[in-house]
Amino acid sequence: MAKVLQTRHSRTLVNLDRLEAILGSENVDALVASSPENVTYASGYWALSQWIRRGPQTYVVIPRNGPERSTVVTSTALLDLLADQNVWVPNVRRFGYFQMDRTERLHSGLDKKLLSLFGLPDDGTPLEALAKALMDAGVAKGRIAIDELGLLPGSWERLQDLLPNATLVPGCALFRKIRAVKTTEEINRLRYVAQVAERSIQAALAEARTDITEIEMARAFHRKTVDSDCQPVLGCIGFGTRSAMPNVQPSDARLVDGDIIRFDVGGRFRHYRADIARIAVFGEPSARTKLYHRALHRGVQAALEMIKPGVKAADVFLRAVDVTRKEGINHFSRSHVGHGIGIDGYDLPDLTPSSTDLLEEGMVMCVETPYYETGWGGLQVEDTVVVRADGIETFMTTDGSLMVSP
Repeated sequence: MAKVLQTRHSRTLVNLDRLEAILGSENVDALVASSPENVTYASGYWALSQWIRRGPQTYVVIPRNGPERSTVVTSTALLDLLADQNVWVPNVRRFGYFQMDRTERLHSGLDKKLLSLFGLPDDGTPLEALAKALMDAGVAKGRIAIDELGLLPGSWERLQDLLPNATLVPGCALFRKIRAVKTTEEINRLRYVAQVAERSIQAALAEARTDITEIEMARAFHRKTVDSDCQPVLGCIGFGTRSAMPNVQPSDARLVDGDIIRFDVGGRFRHYRADIARIAVFGEPSARTKLYHRALHRGVQAALEMIKPGVKAADVFLRAVDVTRKEGINHFSRSHVGHGIGIDGYDLPDLTPSSTDLLEEGMVMCVETPYYETGWGGLQVEDTVVVRADGIETFMTTDGSLMVSP
């Protein structure tokens, strides 16, 4: 192991104070990230192979007491990314063989940093390297919460063999609880990408014309997203009766007069997600479309009006559904009316009728009231907000009203 990276960068994503408090309350000595989202969240390290296919192993170890002993455990093949990224975890262990040749003279600090990482000892297998990192952290006999989501079959048992005196417990749910309250840096990224999604919708609607296809409109949406330094992720764009498909993917379907255009869309900015929804009509909307959309819009507004620290997530659900029914869709029914969002598309809190979550300052959430009627159409309003001490700060620059595209 070597201390080759910087420590506690000012733009750290992980909420270290919350992490330490939650691990203390759960009597956990160290937390281990294994899934792509949690590895990046815990360290700032984006390990390419983890994000594009299943199986590759990367870990981050964070001791409860003494985050300066935190360690990234990564494949030798990914050391170039570790050297090139803004990673704040101070220690590194590597595993596996990868050939990297070099010239006699190194010309940049990046080259020298990469060479120092290649100079670290090869710890053998991913789990052997992880076990050594946990020993370095002084928790080999402690209670260790492992993010089970990224492990391969048999890994849990093998790690227990390597650390016979440790108590291993599941850690995925702990990560979700920690991630629920965002740092300032996380909030800034989420605000930006939500507003990019709004602008991308406007760019797509500017292309609206008779016979344009869903695919062509989606291209305009994603083009604006990419031009704004974000990555395409979510692009449910449907016309007419296809708008009633909850997960509609753009097709060759063509826009005709009177069609509903449903956007349930978002992107990713520096690993952080957007998920918003807006509705437009090409031409004059019907009376039913106006009525139903207004009811859905009022449901979201009513939910947003009650959000503040200490409110029950289940009560937000009940309020959104009740108002939507009273405003014109008396049969409106939902399993949820929103969710947290962050480095993952679905963070806590869960806005469901059975949720036990209490809203906390710093939570970022999407509040939505979708309505899908097969054979007619789909309508949806979805805003992204952050919980503040006295209510909410909305990330939206548009209010979710029904848009009419001439």
